[in-house]
Order: sequence, then structure tokens, then C-alpha cells
Amino acid sequence: MCDPIREDGSSQRGALSKEKRPYIHREWSWADIIRALTVMVVHFLCLLAPFNYKWEALRFGLVLYALTSLSITFSYHRNLAHRSFKLPKWLEYPLAYFAVFALQGDPLDWVSIHRFHHKFTDSDRDPHSPIEGFWFSHVWWICDTRYIKYKCGGRNNVMDLKQQWFYRFLRMTIGFHVLMFWTVLYLYGGLPYLTCGGGVGGVIGYHVTWLVNSACHIWGSRSWKTKDTSRNVWWLSLFTMGESWHNNHHAFESSARQGLEWWQIDITWYLIRLFEVLGLATDVKLPSEFQKRKLALIR
Repeated sequence: MCDPIREDGSSQRGALSKEKRPYIHREWSWADIIRALTVMVVHFLCLLAPFNYKWEALRFGLVLYALTSLSITFSYHRNLAHRSFKLPKWLEYPLAYFAVFALQGDPLDWVSIHRFHHKFTDSDRDPHSPIEGFWFSHVWWICDTRYIKYKCGGRNNVMDLKQQWFYRFLRMTIGFHVLMFWTVLYLYGGLPYLTCGGGVGGVIGYHVTWLVNSACHIWGSRSWKTKDTSRNVWWLSLFTMGESWHNNHHAFESSARQGLEWWQIDITWYLIRLFEVLGLATDVKLPSEFQKRKLALIR
């Protein structure tokens, strides 16, 4: 059994790193099983890709990974989770809808988990804390919904999204949209598009996102005085659309720009900036020079 959590957020016997959660031998909910099966099926399709290879299908998979990953970082992360900028609803909703096909959950689920991560970073209440091991923070946490609820409580941190019919609708119907997408994929291109397209694209998208949760709290450099283990991992920046400037992000979590230096690649920021120039993105938040000086490790 896990330790009860006191009102101050601490456990009775200390940090969870002292007693790791069993990964496999535990009670699994239906939500855990569905999530695990989804991840396993996508990886299985990826393994079948060499036997169904078509260049056009693989090219589609790489484009799918790029677009769905950018939808996650642009919509789920910086727009919805942190409110780093505002979009008109006619644009916000389609972008959030497209992010569903990254197979990382609906907006309510994703945003709630991420907000809890920032609230409880590296503590015994962090949903994907690195103190519980690399593989827990990388993937195992996804299939342990009861543990997340035990640590963080109910999804009362996304009331701004729950009040909008569109996000409630996606929450209730996400399975239909995912199945519809994969059915269309198969009908259009057969097994090559399922394996080289959806499988390869899905696996790349999965692990690129998961590395931000795991690797970016273990390896890399630090530029800012944050009370956590966040790191900047430069070689991941292109693949994560700029999300791997993770120490930058934890220092200024509401910033729409995470690659704060000119040489720090941040594709998501480039898109936000384009939308701002076009008048589509407003109230774009950036850290002030005073905030930077206050948190800088080297002044």
C-alpha cells in the first residue's frame, strides 16, 4: 500500500523514492489496460513496418509525427496548459482536435496531468516524477491512473476547460475519433500506412514526448535557479519542437517561448510568433529581463 498523504502534500513515511510503486504486479483499471494496449499496438505496428515498407507511407508517418507533435506542444501545452497566448475559438478548437491523433489523451486529461507536474515537480506527488526511476517517468506512469489520482487528487485543476462544451465532448468521444482516424488510414493506404505511417510516426511521437518527462529531468544543462531537476537538452530540441529547453520552461512556465536564446531551436515558438504577426495569437507571454536576472545562475 502507498502511504497516506497529509494535507501539506507530504507522505507519512517520506519520499516515494524509498518505496517504488510496483509496475506490473498491481491492480489494473480498465483505463490502465486501454492505455497500455494502445501503446503496445502502436509499437507492434512499428515493428511490422519493415515488412510493409513503402516510402510514401513512411514519409506520411514522419509528417504525421511532426504535425501531431507540434499540435501537442502548440495547443495542449503552451496554449491550453499554460495559457501562454490566446487564440480565437475557431482556431483553438481544431488545433486541439488534431492533437488527439498523437494518442496522448484528450485535452482535459493531458492538461490536468501537466499542471499537476508543475505544481508538484520532483516531489512525491509529481504524476511522472523522476525520483521513481527513469522508466516510470518515461512511460509506466501513463498506465497507472489510480496512482495518479491518489497522488494528485481529482481533475479540479482544469475547470477552465471543463466549462467548454468542446473539451467535454472530446473527453467523452476520444475513442471514436482515434478509431475513425486509424480506420481511414487503413482504408486509404492499407497496412503500409498503418505500419510505416501510423506505427512509425506514433512511436517517434511517443518517445520524443516521453523523453521530455524523463531525460530532461536527468541529463543536460541548467541556466536557471529552479527548485527541481529540470534540464536543457539541446540535441532533443529539434525533435521535440523546442520542448527540451526544459529548465527554461520550468523557470518561466507561462512563457510562450522556451528557446530563450537565439540559437535555441524552438519550432513551436516560431509558429506562435507567426500567428502573432498575423494577428491570430494575442496576449503572448514572455519573461521580462528582471525575471531573467533574478533566476539566472550566471549573472
